[in-house]
Amino acid sequence: MRTRRIGTLEVTEVGLGCNNFGGRIDGDATDAVVGAALDAGVNFFDTADVYGDSRSEELLGRALGHHRSEVVVATKFGIARGELTGGAAPGYVRSAVDASLRRLGTDYIDLYQLHRPDPDVPIAATLGALAELVAAGKVREIGCSNFTVDQLDQAAEVAGSSGGPAFASVQNDYSLLHREPEDGVLDACGRLGIAFLPYFPLASGLLTGKYRAGEPAPRGSRLANADAQRREREMSEERMSTVAELADLAGSVPCTLVELAFSWLLTRSAIASVIAGATSPEQVRVNAAAADVELSTQLLERIDEIAPHVTAAEARAT
Repeated sequence: MRTRRIGTLEVTEVGLGCNNFGGRIDGDATDAVVGAALDAGVNFFDTADVYGDSRSEELLGRALGHHRSEVVVATKFGIARGELTGGAAPGYVRSAVDASLRRLGTDYIDLYQLHRPDPDVPIAATLGALAELVAAGKVREIGCSNFTVDQLDQAAEVAGSSGGPAFASVQNDYSLLHREPEDGVLDACGRLGIAFLPYFPLASGLLTGKYRAGEPAPRGSRLANADAQRREREMSEERMSTVAELADLAGSVPCTLVELAFSWLLTRSAIASVIAGATSPEQVRVNAAAADVELSTQLLERIDEIAPHVTAAEARAT
Protein backbone atom coordinates (compact mmCIF):
# COMPACT_ATOMS: atom_id res chain seq x y z
CA MET A 1 0.00 0.00 0.00
CA ARG A 2 1.20 3.51 -0.77
CA THR A 3 2.29 5.70 2.13
CA ARG A 4 2.27 9.39 3.02
CA ARG A 5 3.83 11.33 5.88
CA ILE A 6 2.74 12.80 9.20
CA GLY A 7 5.80 14.67 10.35
CA THR A 8 8.48 12.00 10.72
CA LEU A 9 5.95 9.17 10.54
CA GLU A 10 5.22 7.17 7.38
CA VAL A 11 1.63 5.94 7.28
CA THR A 12 -0.42 3.95 4.81
CA GLU A 13 -2.99 5.83 2.75
CA VAL A 14 -5.72 3.82 4.46
CA GLY A 15 -5.65 3.51 8.24
CA LEU A 16 -7.80 1.60 10.70
CA GLY A 17 -10.06 3.53 13.07
CA CYS A 18 -10.39 1.65 16.35
CA ASN A 19 -13.50 3.30 17.79
CA ASN A 20 -15.46 0.03 17.56
CA PHE A 21 -13.05 -1.90 19.78
CA GLY A 22 -14.51 -2.64 23.21
CA GLY A 23 -17.89 -1.26 22.16
CA ARG A 24 -19.43 -2.73 19.04
CA ILE A 25 -16.94 -5.63 18.94
CA ASP A 26 -15.21 -7.67 21.65
CA GLY A 27 -11.63 -8.81 22.09
CA ASP A 28 -11.76 -11.80 19.76
CA ALA A 29 -13.36 -9.77 16.98
CA THR A 30 -10.79 -7.03 17.54
CA ASP A 31 -7.98 -9.56 17.10
CA ALA A 32 -9.51 -10.65 13.79
CA VAL A 33 -9.95 -7.08 12.53
CA VAL A 34 -6.42 -6.03 13.47
CA GLY A 35 -5.01 -9.22 11.97
CA ALA A 36 -6.82 -8.55 8.70
CA ALA A 37 -5.48 -4.99 8.66
CA LEU A 38 -1.92 -6.19 9.14
CA ASP A 39 -2.37 -8.80 6.41
CA ALA A 40 -3.70 -6.09 4.07
CA GLY A 41 -0.63 -3.93 4.64
CA VAL A 42 -2.27 -1.30 6.86
CA ASN A 43 0.25 0.20 9.28
CA PHE A 44 -1.74 3.08 10.82
CA PHE A 45 -4.05 2.47 13.79
CA ASP A 46 -6.01 5.34 15.33
CA THR A 47 -7.72 5.08 18.71
CA ALA A 48 -8.53 7.29 21.72
CA ASP A 49 -8.61 6.93 25.48
CA VAL A 50 -12.42 7.27 25.48
CA TYR A 51 -13.20 4.68 22.79
CA GLY A 52 -14.97 1.61 24.15
CA ASP A 53 -14.89 3.13 27.65
CA SER A 54 -11.07 3.01 27.44
CA ARG A 55 -11.03 -0.64 26.37
CA SER A 56 -10.13 0.18 22.75
CA GLU A 57 -6.55 0.98 23.69
CA GLU A 58 -6.25 -2.22 25.71
CA LEU A 59 -7.66 -4.41 22.95
CA LEU A 60 -5.56 -2.72 20.25
CA GLY A 61 -2.37 -3.18 22.24
CA ARG A 62 -3.15 -6.84 22.83
CA ALA A 63 -4.08 -7.46 19.19
CA LEU A 64 -0.90 -5.86 17.87
CA GLY A 65 1.33 -7.88 20.17
CA HIS A 66 4.79 -8.37 18.69
CA HIS A 67 3.80 -6.29 15.64
CA ARG A 68 3.92 -3.07 17.70
CA SER A 69 7.25 -1.89 16.30
CA GLU A 70 6.02 -2.41 12.73
CA VAL A 71 3.08 0.00 12.95
CA VAL A 72 2.14 3.57 13.73
CA VAL A 73 -0.18 3.92 16.73
CA ALA A 74 -2.15 7.13 17.23
CA THR A 75 -4.32 7.87 20.22
CA LYS A 76 -6.09 10.89 21.68
CA PHE A 77 -6.74 12.55 25.04
CA GLY A 78 -8.87 15.38 26.37
CA ILE A 79 -12.51 14.27 26.40
CA ALA A 80 -14.07 13.72 29.82
CA ARG A 81 -15.86 10.42 30.26
CA GLY A 82 -16.18 8.03 33.17
CA GLU A 83 -12.97 8.23 35.20
CA LEU A 84 -11.35 10.52 32.62
CA THR A 85 -11.66 14.12 33.78
CA GLY A 86 -10.54 15.37 30.36
CA GLY A 87 -9.18 18.72 29.30
CA ALA A 88 -5.77 19.89 28.13
CA ALA A 89 -4.17 21.15 31.35
CA PRO A 90 -0.51 20.10 31.66
CA GLY A 91 -1.10 17.92 34.71
CA TYR A 92 -3.87 16.03 32.98
CA VAL A 93 -1.80 15.60 29.81
CA ARG A 94 0.98 13.95 31.82
CA SER A 95 -1.35 11.56 33.62
CA ALA A 96 -3.39 10.78 30.49
CA VAL A 97 -0.37 9.74 28.44
CA ASP A 98 0.86 7.37 31.15
CA ALA A 99 -2.59 5.79 31.36
CA SER A 100 -2.73 5.34 27.57
CA LEU A 101 0.77 3.84 27.50
CA ARG A 102 -0.26 1.37 30.17
CA ARG A 103 -3.45 0.37 28.36
CA LEU A 104 -1.68 0.06 25.00
CA GLY A 105 1.10 -2.01 26.56
CA THR A 106 3.81 0.10 24.94
CA ASP A 107 6.45 2.61 26.04
CA TYR A 108 5.80 5.16 23.28
CA ILE A 109 2.94 6.60 21.25
CA ASP A 110 3.66 7.52 17.65
CA LEU A 111 1.03 10.26 17.33
CA TYR A 112 -0.56 11.78 20.43
CA GLN A 113 -3.56 13.99 19.65
CA LEU A 114 -5.59 16.53 21.59
CA HIS A 115 -9.12 15.25 20.93
CA ARG A 116 -10.71 18.70 20.91
CA PRO A 117 -9.73 22.25 21.88
CA ASP A 118 -9.92 23.18 25.55
CA PRO A 119 -11.09 26.81 25.85
CA ASP A 120 -10.08 26.91 29.53
CA VAL A 121 -6.40 26.11 28.95
CA PRO A 122 -3.98 28.28 26.93
CA ILE A 123 -2.63 26.30 23.99
CA ALA A 124 0.89 27.32 25.07
CA ALA A 125 0.44 25.34 28.30
CA THR A 126 -0.76 22.25 26.46
CA LEU A 127 2.03 22.42 23.89
CA GLY A 128 4.56 22.82 26.69
CA ALA A 129 3.36 19.63 28.34
CA LEU A 130 3.36 17.78 25.02
CA ALA A 131 6.91 18.99 24.38
CA GLU A 132 7.94 17.35 27.65
CA LEU A 133 6.45 14.05 26.48
CA VAL A 134 8.34 14.25 23.19
CA ALA A 135 11.60 15.03 25.01
CA ALA A 136 11.00 12.08 27.34
CA GLY A 137 10.51 9.72 24.41
CA LYS A 138 6.93 8.90 25.37
CA VAL A 139 5.54 10.53 22.21
CA ARG A 140 7.04 10.83 18.71
CA GLU A 141 4.68 13.35 17.07
CA ILE A 142 1.78 15.46 18.36
CA GLY A 143 -1.51 16.28 16.68
CA CYS A 144 -4.91 17.81 17.29
CA SER A 145 -8.52 17.19 16.34
CA ASN A 146 -11.55 19.38 15.68
CA PHE A 147 -9.41 22.52 15.35
CA THR A 148 -10.37 25.58 13.31
CA VAL A 149 -8.04 27.60 11.09
CA ASP A 150 -7.55 30.24 13.80
CA GLN A 151 -6.73 27.57 16.38
CA LEU A 152 -4.22 25.92 14.04
CA ASP A 153 -2.55 29.27 13.35
CA GLN A 154 -2.37 30.11 17.04
CA ALA A 155 -0.83 26.72 17.89
CA ALA A 156 1.72 27.07 15.09
CA GLU A 157 2.67 30.55 16.27
CA VAL A 158 3.16 29.36 19.85
CA ALA A 159 5.26 26.39 18.76
CA GLY A 160 7.38 28.62 16.52
CA SER A 161 8.00 31.11 19.32
CA SER A 162 8.88 28.46 21.90
CA GLY A 163 10.96 26.31 19.60
CA GLY A 164 9.04 23.26 20.75
CA PRO A 165 7.28 20.63 18.64
CA ALA A 166 4.33 21.77 16.54
CA PHE A 167 1.19 19.86 15.67
CA ALA A 168 2.03 17.48 12.82
CA SER A 169 -1.61 16.62 12.09
CA VAL A 170 -5.20 17.70 12.49
CA GLN A 171 -8.10 15.24 12.45
CA ASN A 172 -11.48 16.67 11.44
CA ASP A 173 -14.76 15.42 9.97
CA TYR A 174 -14.43 15.28 6.16
CA SER A 175 -16.18 13.31 3.45
CA LEU A 176 -18.03 13.71 0.17
CA LEU A 177 -21.06 14.67 2.24
CA HIS A 178 -19.27 16.94 4.72
CA ARG A 179 -16.80 19.29 3.05
CA GLU A 180 -16.35 21.92 5.76
CA PRO A 181 -12.52 21.52 5.89
CA GLU A 182 -12.48 23.12 2.44
CA ASP A 183 -13.51 26.40 4.13
CA GLY A 184 -9.88 26.96 5.13
CA VAL A 185 -8.51 24.11 7.20
CA LEU A 186 -7.07 22.24 4.21
CA ASP A 187 -5.38 25.44 3.01
CA ALA A 188 -3.99 25.99 6.50
CA CYS A 189 -2.57 22.47 6.48
CA GLY A 190 -0.72 23.22 3.26
CA ARG A 191 0.54 26.54 4.56
CA LEU A 192 1.67 25.17 7.93
CA GLY A 193 2.93 21.77 6.78
CA ILE A 194 0.30 19.87 8.77
CA ALA A 195 -1.10 16.53 7.64
CA PHE A 196 -4.90 16.20 7.54
CA LEU A 197 -6.65 13.06 8.80
CA PRO A 198 -10.33 12.81 7.84
CA TYR A 199 -12.62 11.07 10.29
CA PHE A 200 -16.06 9.80 9.24
CA PRO A 201 -14.75 9.44 5.63
CA LEU A 202 -17.81 7.34 4.84
CA ALA A 203 -20.22 9.78 6.51
CA SER A 204 -21.20 7.42 9.34
CA GLY A 205 -21.71 4.62 6.81
CA LEU A 206 -23.90 6.48 4.31
CA LEU A 207 -21.17 6.14 1.67
CA THR A 208 -20.93 2.37 2.06
CA GLY A 209 -24.09 1.90 0.00
CA LYS A 210 -25.83 -0.13 2.70
CA TYR A 211 -28.40 2.58 3.51
CA ARG A 212 -31.43 2.99 1.26
CA ALA A 213 -33.84 5.89 0.90
CA GLY A 214 -37.18 5.25 2.57
CA GLU A 215 -35.84 2.22 4.48
CA PRO A 216 -34.77 2.01 8.13
CA ALA A 217 -31.08 1.96 8.93
CA PRO A 218 -29.70 -1.60 8.79
CA ARG A 219 -29.80 -3.38 12.11
CA GLY A 220 -26.55 -3.04 14.04
CA SER A 221 -25.30 -0.14 11.90
CA ARG A 222 -23.95 3.09 13.41
CA LEU A 223 -27.03 5.12 12.49
CA ALA A 224 -29.42 2.41 13.68
CA ASN A 225 -27.96 2.94 17.15
CA ALA A 226 -27.97 6.75 16.89
CA ASP A 227 -30.67 8.96 18.38
CA ALA A 228 -33.69 9.63 16.19
CA GLN A 229 -32.81 13.28 15.57
CA ARG A 230 -29.35 12.46 14.27
CA ARG A 231 -30.65 9.57 12.18
CA GLU A 232 -33.29 11.81 10.61
CA ARG A 233 -30.68 14.48 9.86
CA GLU A 234 -28.12 12.08 8.38
CA MET A 235 -30.68 10.14 6.35
CA SER A 236 -32.64 13.12 5.06
CA GLU A 237 -34.28 12.82 1.66
CA GLU A 238 -31.76 15.25 0.15
CA ARG A 239 -28.73 13.39 1.48
CA MET A 240 -30.02 9.99 0.43
CA SER A 241 -30.69 11.36 -3.06
CA THR A 242 -27.08 12.57 -3.21
CA VAL A 243 -25.82 9.17 -2.06
CA ALA A 244 -27.88 7.46 -4.76
CA GLU A 245 -26.41 9.73 -7.45
CA LEU A 246 -22.88 9.09 -6.19
CA ALA A 247 -23.53 5.34 -6.21
CA ASP A 248 -24.69 5.55 -9.83
CA LEU A 249 -21.59 7.53 -10.72
CA ALA A 250 -19.36 4.96 -9.02
CA GLY A 251 -21.04 2.22 -11.02
CA SER A 252 -20.17 4.01 -14.24
CA VAL A 253 -16.43 4.09 -13.43
CA PRO A 254 -16.79 1.19 -12.51
CA CYS A 255 -15.92 1.12 -8.82
CA THR A 256 -17.69 0.82 -5.50
CA LEU A 257 -19.08 3.79 -3.60
CA VAL A 258 -16.45 3.17 -0.89
CA GLU A 259 -13.67 3.29 -3.49
CA LEU A 260 -15.07 6.52 -4.88
CA ALA A 261 -15.25 8.10 -1.41
CA PHE A 262 -11.71 7.08 -0.38
CA SER A 263 -10.04 7.89 -3.69
CA TRP A 264 -11.74 11.30 -3.80
CA LEU A 265 -10.36 12.16 -0.38
CA LEU A 266 -6.87 11.08 -1.41
CA THR A 267 -6.87 13.54 -4.30
CA ARG A 268 -6.34 16.16 -1.55
CA SER A 269 -2.59 16.51 -1.08
CA ALA A 270 -2.91 17.49 2.58
CA ILE A 271 -4.52 14.17 3.48
CA ALA A 272 -2.08 11.63 4.89
CA SER A 273 -4.40 8.68 5.57
CA VAL A 274 -8.10 7.90 5.35
CA ILE A 275 -9.11 6.43 8.69
CA ALA A 276 -12.05 4.05 8.56
CA GLY A 277 -13.49 1.85 11.27
CA ALA A 278 -14.38 -1.79 10.76
CA THR A 279 -16.21 -4.51 12.65
CA SER A 280 -15.15 -7.47 10.48
CA PRO A 281 -12.10 -8.65 8.52
CA GLU A 282 -14.08 -8.32 5.29
CA GLN A 283 -14.73 -4.63 5.98
CA VAL A 284 -11.01 -4.15 6.56
CA ARG A 285 -10.13 -5.77 3.24
CA VAL A 286 -12.70 -3.66 1.37
CA ASN A 287 -11.42 -0.45 2.95
CA ALA A 288 -7.75 -1.32 2.41
CA ALA A 289 -8.34 -1.85 -1.30
CA ALA A 290 -10.40 1.30 -1.73
CA ALA A 291 -7.61 3.79 -2.43
CA ASP A 292 -6.52 2.45 -5.80
CA VAL A 293 -9.09 4.07 -8.12
CA GLU A 294 -7.79 6.86 -10.35
CA LEU A 295 -10.34 9.67 -10.70
CA SER A 296 -10.24 11.73 -13.88
CA THR A 297 -10.72 15.50 -13.95
CA GLN A 298 -14.08 14.96 -15.62
CA LEU A 299 -15.15 12.57 -12.87
CA LEU A 300 -14.06 14.99 -10.15
CA GLU A 301 -16.09 17.74 -11.80
CA ARG A 302 -19.14 15.49 -11.88
CA ILE A 303 -18.67 14.69 -8.18
CA ASP A 304 -18.64 18.43 -7.44
CA GLU A 305 -21.93 18.78 -9.30
CA ILE A 306 -23.57 15.98 -7.30
CA ALA A 307 -22.09 16.79 -3.88
CA PRO A 308 -20.92 20.42 -4.05
CA HIS A 309 -18.95 22.16 -1.38
CA VAL A 310 -21.27 24.51 0.51
CA THR A 311 -19.55 27.13 2.65
CA ALA A 312 -20.73 27.79 6.19
CA ALA A 313 -22.08 31.18 5.08
CA GLU A 314 -24.05 29.58 2.24
CA ALA A 315 -25.44 26.95 4.57
CA ARG A 316 -26.67 29.60 7.01
CA ALA A 317 -28.35 31.47 4.18
CA THR A 318 -30.46 28.48 3.12
